[in-house]
Amino acid sequence: MHQPLISIVTPSFNQANYIEATIRSVLEQDYPAIEYIIVDGGSTDGSVDIIRRYENRLAWWASEPDHGQTDALNKGFAKATGEILAWINSDDTYEPGALKAAANYLVGHPEIGMVYADTNFIDGNGRNIGQFPAAATDLRRLKRGYVHIPQQATFFRADLWQQVGPLDPDFYFAMDYDLWVRLAKITQFTYLPGETWANFRLHTSGKTMAADDRCWPEMLKVHYRDGGSFFSPIVAKYALRKMAAPFLTWQRKNRIKRYEDS
Repeated sequence: MHQPLISIVTPSFNQANYIEATIRSVLEQDYPAIEYIIVDGGSTDGSVDIIRRYENRLAWWASEPDHGQTDALNKGFAKATGEILAWINSDDTYEPGALKAAANYLVGHPEIGMVYADTNFIDGNGRNIGQFPAAATDLRRLKRGYVHIPQQATFFRADLWQQVGPLDPDFYFAMDYDLWVRLAKITQFTYLPGETWANFRLHTSGKTMAADDRCWPEMLKVHYRDGGSFFSPIVAKYALRKMAAPFLTWQRKNRIKRYEDS
């Protein structure tokens, strides 16, 4: 079977506690055609020393000030030459066999532009603490706020990225949701339930914890940009989420802290 080159981009900033696990989860995959790119935003916590230990196995890397995660991803994808693209953040990891499974599926299903599978939630120590609520979705459901796509376990075709990219630099949090909507307009997605391809690390200093309140307003920006109605389910979901956000954030942070302290 044809083994297309997969370009993986890791954006990073001051994640020395976790980035080596991320790097190893990419480089230790049982798939021969990997182009790995790391874009560091000028870390000062020792991350660069860790990256340098692996630089002879990287296609390209840089450490310099940037405008955040979205800017770093666009910079990385601009360097990518693979047929399949993905990104893994510097505190998340791939499961063994993930890249081979994704490549085999896309090679065997040329009509599918993006594939994703299940993702575990892990704590700061790498322990499994749950599972991301992944589910099948499409353009209609995405626009209603039914996302359920774990970015960590998602792979898409580079030729489609060329049609819809780059990521919108105005988005801090929902750049992946925006990309899924744009891709869903021109291709089909497949969700493979029961296959676990990645791990999403939840920790008290993570972006998901620190800025969760920025996600839904950015999703609504996509919704209204594409002609969405005020009376759509995504608007109602945001209103409910906004009311419950302080409690949900407190609950999540306390849960993660208990895991980190145990």
